[in-house]
Amino acid sequence: MSRRNRYVFSVMLIVGIAIFYWSFRTVNLKQAWLIIENANWGWLLVALLAMGVYLLMEAIVVKVFVDTQNAKLSWGQALRVPLVEQFGNGITPFSTGGQPMQLIALAQAGIDAGRASSILLMKFVVYQGMIVVNFILALIVGYNYVADKLHAWALFILFGFVIHLVVIVGLLLVMYWPAFTRSIVMAILAPVKWFSKQKHQAWQQLLDEKIDNFHEESRRISRDWGALLKTIGLTFVQLFFYNLIPYFILLGLGATHAHIILVTALNVIIVMIISLFPIPGGAGGAEIGFGLLFSPFLSSAVLILAMMIWRLITYYFGMFAGIIAFNIDGKKERS
Repeated sequence: MSRRNRYVFSVMLIVGIAIFYWSFRTVNLKQAWLIIENANWGWLLVALLAMGVYLLMEAIVVKVFVDTQNAKLSWGQALRVPLVEQFGNGITPFSTGGQPMQLIALAQAGIDAGRASSILLMKFVVYQGMIVVNFILALIVGYNYVADKLHAWALFILFGFVIHLVVIVGLLLVMYWPAFTRSIVMAILAPVKWFSKQKHQAWQQLLDEKIDNFHEESRRISRDWGALLKTIGLTFVQLFFYNLIPYFILLGLGATHAHIILVTALNVIIVMIISLFPIPGGAGGAEIGFGLLFSPFLSSAVLILAMMIWRLITYYFGMFAGIIAFNIDGKKERS
């Protein structure tokens, strides 16, 4: 792990500790300990297992896209991809670091960069598409509830929905419009020509080859409807388990009256709130959103504890696991 990544991770860890400390400033420690003692740890363990299933499902999606007659990805390498993605997402604004981290992991497994880029973009398009589908379903179930609780924030949530749609359209243009992709790459590469025409020409030739591989793989994936439909179904199930995590936490802390459909829908909306915050991990916005949306289900002290457990499972668990996976040298799997 680079010095910069260690620095950002340390900063986010300090920010998280500060947020937890600030949240607990009005909570009686004896009361908090009593809540922990009376918690149903079985349900809290189920919440952690749901996060494990979420990561496992993503590993399966990676294998489905990568595995062909000419190349195979081991289960160890497939599991490494979503873990390093969690680390990359956790230390970068708007979760932009997840894709490069996954690309590094696949390259270390011996997957061509052009093919790996196409696979990751298609995987990302499917993931974003399922987020949009889940968000539409969540709005049907819980928009009135959210509008009542968040007021003006409801408009920002809809704005986030529009951004996700624009991202999907932009990615599809990159994947299936070669001229558009080349124009973007050449524009980025142009400054190199100012310093070295020879290096510019060599890089252009290399990138042309990678772009050709990228678009060839994109067309192959598009024609493989079996794999595409399988990954859509897997991603939907993956997000379903992720969105169930707050429900299991509420059950573990005694909120037996929580409605599973409403709680699941509210978590979808929280994910949309997090995506609007430029701070890595949506720090601050995630905690505020959780507190506002789930306040009717728990008392203030229990709510703060629920928020802390939720963040530990959905954010910090992935980051720590990602650090371990990132520092495990990827053994190359050759076709």
